[in-house]
Amino acid sequence: MMNITPVVKQLLIINIIFFIGAQMVPISYEYFSLFYPESNDFRIWQIFTHMFMHAPWPNFAHILFNMFALYSFGSALEHFWGGKKFLFFYISCGLGAALLHTGINYLQLHSLLDSVSGLNLSKADLHLILNTRYESGEIIQGEVAAILKNAHCTQEQFNVLGQAAAIVQSRVLGASGAIYGLLTAFAFMFPNAQLALLFIPVPIKAKYFVPGLLAIDLFLGLKGSSLFGSGGTGIAHFAHIGGAVAGFLMMLYWKKNQFNNNRWN
Repeated sequence: MMNITPVVKQLLIINIIFFIGAQMVPISYEYFSLFYPESNDFRIWQIFTHMFMHAPWPNFAHILFNMFALYSFGSALEHFWGGKKFLFFYISCGLGAALLHTGINYLQLHSLLDSVSGLNLSKADLHLILNTRYESGEIIQGEVAAILKNAHCTQEQFNVLGQAAAIVQSRVLGASGAIYGLLTAFAFMFPNAQLALLFIPVPIKAKYFVPGLLAIDLFLGLKGSSLFGSGGTGIAHFAHIGGAVAGFLMMLYWKKNQFNNNRWN
């Protein structure tokens, strides 16, 4: 078993501190998770901080699996790359995850809004509607109700606005995007390494496991998207893919420029 490397150790500590702190101060989920830019809860630092947040207790599996993967794959990569190069790669993959996730949300959101463009809502009215929480069965009152009434909004159009509001108000958190980048880099560097996983009894080579995992994420992401299907899992599958794509592109660039064998110390 490979010894834990310095940057991986520091990342583990930071993630654990964030997790414990978030359980003690639950409002931190509103400040450090990543919200859609049109949300009232969006803050620019969330682009970075979301990758250190994990699902609240009692969902301990989220942080457990991510940190185990960080230790398992990250230590091997940092050993070959050096700490600075590894940290740059890790953070870049986390940012790639946020970028693709937000981009897909943008496409879904504007596809929904285009379908109700006949309401002719102003930008301010639309912002208010998209940031209003719609509890199941609750009667909409106040300013939002007046706006919808004046726009002659039908129940079908209201349902579409509800879907759009759910996108704006949703949040993404976790190191999974960065972890998927590490998985991609590991498969790139060690394609024939045998990966033995708890839920798969037979070891699988990294060059088969990682593409298979990404294919599953792509399928579930498309199935849960309002653009392509229905039946979301509550997991940010496109964030996973974004991290993997960022990792793959960096690995290609480093290989082309012969940076892959250089450590950044």
